[in-house]
Amino acid sequence: MNVLDRFLKYVTFDTQSDEYSTTAPSTEKQKVLGQALAEELAALGLENAHMDEFGYVYGWLPATAGRESVPTLGFIAHMDTAPSAPGANVKPRVIHYEGGDVVLNPDMVMRESEFSFLGRMVGQDLVVTDGTTLLGADDKAGIAEIMTAVAHLAAHPELPHGRIAVAFTPDEEIGRGTDHFDVPGFGATAAYTVDGGTIGGIEYENFNAAAAAVTVHGFNIHPGSAKNKMRSAILMAIEFNSMLPPAMIPAHTEGFEGFFHLGHMAGDETTATLEYIVRDHDMAKFEEKKEMLRDIAAYLNKKYGAGTVELELRDQYFNMKKELAGHMYLIDRANEAYRKIGVEPHSVAIRGGTDGAMLSYKGLPCPNLSTGGYNAHGPMEFASVQEMEQMVQVLLTLMQAE
Repeated sequence: MNVLDRFLKYVTFDTQSDEYSTTAPSTEKQKVLGQALAEELAALGLENAHMDEFGYVYGWLPATAGRESVPTLGFIAHMDTAPSAPGANVKPRVIHYEGGDVVLNPDMVMRESEFSFLGRMVGQDLVVTDGTTLLGADDKAGIAEIMTAVAHLAAHPELPHGRIAVAFTPDEEIGRGTDHFDVPGFGATAAYTVDGGTIGGIEYENFNAAAAAVTVHGFNIHPGSAKNKMRSAILMAIEFNSMLPPAMIPAHTEGFEGFFHLGHMAGDETTATLEYIVRDHDMAKFEEKKEMLRDIAAYLNKKYGAGTVELELRDQYFNMKKELAGHMYLIDRANEAYRKIGVEPHSVAIRGGTDGAMLSYKGLPCPNLSTGGYNAHGPMEFASVQEMEQMVQVLLTLMQAE
């Protein structure tokens, strides 16, 4: 089975995670794919291939003779897809792209004028959706690439390599992908997550990230007799948001610029809620953003009374650059692997996160590699077949490094 066949199989599994769930994994359906992957690893001959109680899939390809002393290298991808677009009944199809707009359906057109990188895709085969769901290239492309590379090594014992550790994780899209990751049991000295985009990408710097939940308590009374009595939670919530810098949102930031992103708002006169994500590459600026939220909450509580605004801040992950500073050989090896297949590598700071960030903080150095997937989290998501095939070659080179 080649990388495309595997990918087309994996994307048919509905594996959306649920940020409001309190279970681990957040959705049981992730375990359906997890069990299938564990069985596939076992069929390939990997040691102790299994899925644990939290939905994490592990397996180990033994070292070939004479390579037993080579440090164990890990490869990781996540099984879940984002909750931001439908993930059930995915209908992938492969098109040969010859330029121009891509019509997914009459109401969903991927326009070349809006997605300039399509110009680089001319002549390639693209896996697209029917425009009603996401595709799941993030990160089932990574899973397919790792599985195909491991299968190749398992089928060719003459190719020398050290011990290879493989893991497929749940709940990455909701920031919980490493909550129950067994770093000691995984047994790798270092690893790569395969969860990026454009071929050639190497990512070892990412946002510091936090989630902020704001609950505003008001007092409701009939509008006809509300003067000097009603305190609308909705209006106070709007006031809270208005006190944040209007330019410090995703729509007005790029590169290393951080932001506040209001992802959900609900409520009535009695109770209103605001849900934010807070991001910045610079730790000092990240802490300043969190302090700004605390200051606004304190100000409104002083203005309207203690307990009016409740703020809950939860750190999600941190910039892995500092943790990888002593392990730049991982970046050098990836650069060499890309150049070996004729691709010039590029490194960008992730305006997002990856399981590798928290794993690096847990003692497992873990930069991120590309997958050949594009436009993640929406119905215009697609993957390049040729880039997925190239990534298999990149992974094979890394797996055979001494």
